[in-house]
Amino acid sequence: MGMKLLFSCSFRRSLRRSFQWVSRGERGLLLGVAALSLVGASGCRDLAAKRSANKGNVLAQINETVITVADMEERLNNQSPYVRARYAAQEQKKEYLDNLVKFEVLAAEAKKQGIDRDPEVVRTMKQVMIQKLLRSRFDKYKQEDISDADVQRYFDGHPEEFNRPPEIRASLILVADEATAKKVAADPRVSGLENLGFRTLVSEYSVDQETKERGGDLRFFDQNNRELPKEIVEAAFKLVNVGDVSPVIKTARGYALLKLTGQRRALSRTLAEVAPQIRAKLFRERRQHLMDEYEDALRKASSVQVFPDKLSLVRVDLTQNAVGAPDELRPAPHSGEFHPAGQRAPQASPLRPGAPTTAASPSSAGSSSPAPATPPAATPTATPAAPSGGH
Repeated sequence: MGMKLLFSCSFRRSLRRSFQWVSRGERGLLLGVAALSLVGASGCRDLAAKRSANKGNVLAQINETVITVADMEERLNNQSPYVRARYAAQEQKKEYLDNLVKFEVLAAEAKKQGIDRDPEVVRTMKQVMIQKLLRSRFDKYKQEDISDADVQRYFDGHPEEFNRPPEIRASLILVADEATAKKVAADPRVSGLENLGFRTLVSEYSVDQETKERGGDLRFFDQNNRELPKEIVEAAFKLVNVGDVSPVIKTARGYALLKLTGQRRALSRTLAEVAPQIRAKLFRERRQHLMDEYEDALRKASSVQVFPDKLSLVRVDLTQNAVGAPDELRPAPHSGEFHPAGQRAPQASPLRPGAPTTAASPSSAGSSSPAPATPPAATPTATPAAPSGGH
């Protein structure tokens, strides 16, 4: 177990650097081939493969393995500036060399015990080989290879991605008769920026089962929406401020009340604004396409046999808190919530540009869609003790 920890610690650090060049989809390809990708290596290679012809440049020798000045320089200069500064002094260089010696001593013992044939280690080395294979073949492709004409063609062919009409979000209470609709409209819980009261009324009165489990939420829609009844769309776009409630609306299915819960500005972006985004997207797609073609060609040239009928023999352990994602993300029935737990939207949204206001919205209103969380800043490793092949 101690030897596996040695490989894990030394490999994972180099894997973070070596995987920076690949896209998310390509990482999936690599990790898919190495199913237990808990460890990986880039700079951790057997130093015996690189012997110095000049014995005067030898820093250390462990059995048949030689560590040269060039070896140590390569290891150090591939580290971050922080680590390089850490090992600039003579005493720290000695510490780094001691770590290299320790690494080789432990690696030699691991090999002696046959750990180099351990399935996890073999999978790890296969993963590293695949990563180097793909890198050597596809690293030559750059975003700059995507021409301006390609970018223009994509921009012209996908106007819906860069242009969007104003949209609103509303919630619905649908009842069977006008008397009930008027009763609900008179309830003080129906109005206001806070939506809990409205969702409670949805749960108590609405007969529209599809929207009832979402607290009446109709989600965002524009003025040209054809999925909702015309009278619902027209009434919703007459509402001005978030929190406003419509008069009773007669529809083919009953009587409805609408509450405005969110607004989005129209979106219109120029080619200059989106060209970098388009170029990056086309680059990822082209590189992935080339990788898929390469993999398919290798597969056809190999002797591959797959027996899918045996998949029924694969047993998946579902005993350890194996709750399916769809159930996990589905709000509790009749809870009045239309966002999964942990993904609740703010109660109000900014007003449409130019729309008159009757009351100021609290600054905490924000957008009706949950804002993406800001990822924490990456923190450099505080202890650079292991030099690529560390402890």
